[in-house]
Order: sequence, then structure tokens, then C-alpha cells
Amino acid sequence: MNKKYLMPKEIVAHLDKYIIGQEDAKKSVAIALRNRWRRQNAPENIRKEIMPNNIIMMGPTGVGKTEIARRLADLAAAPFIKVEASKFTEVGYVGRDVEAMVRDLAEISVGMVKKEMSELHHKKAKEITLERLLDLLLMPTPIKQPKKGEKDLGKLPESFARTRDKFKKKLEDGKLEEREIELQTTQSQNPVVEIFSPMGMEELGVNFQEMFSDIMPKKTKLRKVPIKEARKILFNEELGKLINMDDVIAEAMYRVQESGIVFIDEIDKIVGDISKTGPDVSREGVQRDILPIVEGCSVSTKYGMIRTDHILFIAAGAFHTTSPSDLIPELQGRFPIRVELDSLDAKDLERILVEPEASLVKQYQALMATENVTLIFDKDAIKKIAFYAELVNKDTENIGARRLHTVLTTLLEDLLFAPPVRKKKAVITAKMVEKQLAEIIEDEDLSRYIL
Repeated sequence: MNKKYLMPKEIVAHLDKYIIGQEDAKKSVAIALRNRWRRQNAPENIRKEIMPNNIIMMGPTGVGKTEIARRLADLAAAPFIKVEASKFTEVGYVGRDVEAMVRDLAEISVGMVKKEMSELHHKKAKEITLERLLDLLLMPTPIKQPKKGEKDLGKLPESFARTRDKFKKKLEDGKLEEREIELQTTQSQNPVVEIFSPMGMEELGVNFQEMFSDIMPKKTKLRKVPIKEARKILFNEELGKLINMDDVIAEAMYRVQESGIVFIDEIDKIVGDISKTGPDVSREGVQRDILPIVEGCSVSTKYGMIRTDHILFIAAGAFHTTSPSDLIPELQGRFPIRVELDSLDAKDLERILVEPEASLVKQYQALMATENVTLIFDKDAIKKIAFYAELVNKDTENIGARRLHTVLTTLLEDLLFAPPVRKKKAVITAKMVEKQLAEIIEDEDLSRYIL
């Protein structure tokens, strides 16, 4: 089954491979993703009226909010962007225009489609590149013309064809990589772009770099380069010829509008107290700027206008001192689904260490394997690491599963600094964990600094 069209249960099963717990949040995003497919298959007269189920996820940092959104985008093969709402709090001064998130999403979508097209044409571009390298290595011998009265067309001499085949085999086997050949390379002439480009024009979807590169003449230069470098230059040239950018842009814009996902993190940072002066005015202003994007509007990009009606918006925030009901009512109404994510306890942290497909334990084992060292954690050591991570989260700032990174890095510091040369196995026990971490955790000031 195409991963874009998975059922909600299958989506949750996939998310379970990477995220521990948070069943409510997984269920909500799975339904939101499946509803996109349902909308696209609904009768045309009602399709435009079906709006996405935008979601607000509430919960402390490090519990999986961003990871859920990121894995969802991978699963849907959809353009995905993460933005911090706090970046927009001083629009006009040091902040960014809120429409920039849609323009950035368009760039990501174009890159995604271009990569897919590149993979599609990779084989053909490689074949053409090989032929061009052979042409540069071997200047073609003049074709023999048929004698008077002969019917056969002119052919390359057999000796030249044999030589070409030999060189082709050597190129395929990588035996001529260091040999130098002369190659015409293109240099773009646009030194005036940085001087005359008006500041902020990229926010309007105007790319002066591309405009000037099209206007200014292309300068070519004959260079001597090794075949391994020439291969890359020629391959990129041929790939560029095979990819139709008009098709790429058309497909990319369709994906943005029909399946794009925008993850707005730290949305609680633009919720202010009831005040009419100071930064709170700016925060409410950001909410009002975000509102039309979420409601559905047209945003100008260098690739054309993008409608945001059916982009899925997932917002997230800790909401320690505020709640989603403190957002302006209009914006609240555009996020109908609200999910609260649970704080992580020692058992959750223990599972996070070992269960996900790319868990931290597996990552460190892979790192040490590059040094030919087998890293082993016994069960009691895993429990102890999770216990200390929870303890530090309670005593200092609660940063959720991210605390495991700092705890493990501190625990394995000596091993990472000087991997064993003779012993090819390193076993981490509960005693070692306690010896390495207990003193740091007991000293509150030291714990805040190191962990």
C-alpha cells in the first residue's frame, strides 16, 4: 500500500516505532492525515469546502511534539516546515514576515520534487555523462565515406570502436579517475547582485540572484580537471537538461497546497497577558498576522501564488502559564483539535532509550562500532540512566527526553574520548552509571551546569 494512503491505525503503528506513548496525539494526527486522502477523493462540489483539522499540541518540551509532526510529514511524503512563532514577535524590526513560512515551504517542496526527478533521470544522465567523457578522452576519427557504388553508410573504423569500448570499461571500473581532461565550464556573471538587491525583496518572492543570472551573459572557461571532477560537472549539466523545471514547479506547488504541513512551535510565546502596552501588543499582532494564513489566503512566491486553505497547521507549546484559550478567539477557532501530551516518567525514558528504531542507545552503539568497539548496556544500567534523567528533570528544568542526551554524553565521555584499543567490548553497568553520575546529581549547582 502507498504510504500516503495508510489507514489511521497503520499511521499510529508507524509512529510507535519512533515515539513512545502520547497515544492521543498520535491518534489525532493520524486522523488529520487520513482526512486529506478522504477530501481528495470526495465529490468535487464539496472538496473545496472541507478544511483541514488543524491541531494544537500542549505539553512540556521534549515529550515528542516536534517528532510527531516530523514523522507524520515523512510518512505522507509531504512538504514540511517547522517555524518558531517567537521569530515573528517583532515584525518590522527584527522579526520575520509570517508569510515567509509559506515561501519557505514552497522552496522545500521544489527541492523535494527536484530530488525525486533527479532520481528518476539519474540512470540516463549517468549514461550520457559516460559518452561525453569518452568524447573528451578520444577525439573521434573521421568516419569513412562509402566508395562510389557502395550502399552502406559511413561507419567509424573498427579499431576506433574497439578503443572506445576499452576506455568505456576503464571509466566504468574507475581506473581513469585521476587522468586530466580539458573541459568547458560555465561561470555565471552577476557581481552586481549584492550591491543593488533591495533588502527584504526575498520576502516578496523576488530572487534577484536568478534574475541577474538570466540577464547577464554566461562566461565559459576551458579548464583541465581530473575525470572524477569532470564526471560530476557533466552529470549535473545533463541532469539539468533532463529535468523540466516547469513540471517540477507545477508539481511542487500542487503538493504545498494539497498536502503541505506547517508546524508552528512555541505558539504559547505569542500569548500575552491582558495588557495594552509593551510586548503583548506585538504578540497579539503576530496572532492577527498568522490568522489569515491559517484561515486561507493567497501568498505571493517567486513560483507563483499559493493558496493556504488546505495546508495542515500543527501548533505546539508548553503553555506553562497560559492556555490555548488565551489566543485570540478567531485563531482558536482555526485550531479545532487540541491534544495534551503527557510528561515523561522514568519508565517512559527507559523505553525511549532502547525501543525506537533510532534510539539513543542504538546511536551510541553505532558510533562505537566505527571504532570496532561493541558497546553493551545491561538492563539495570538503562533503568539507572532513566532514573537519573527523571531526577534531574524534576530538580532543574524539565526538558523531557532531551535530558537523556546530556546524561548519556556525560556518562560515556571517557569512552568516547579514548576508545579501548585492546578490549573490543565495553559494558555499561548500573554501578558505572552511579559512580559517574551520582556525585554530579547530588551537587545541585554542578548538576545544573553539566546536566
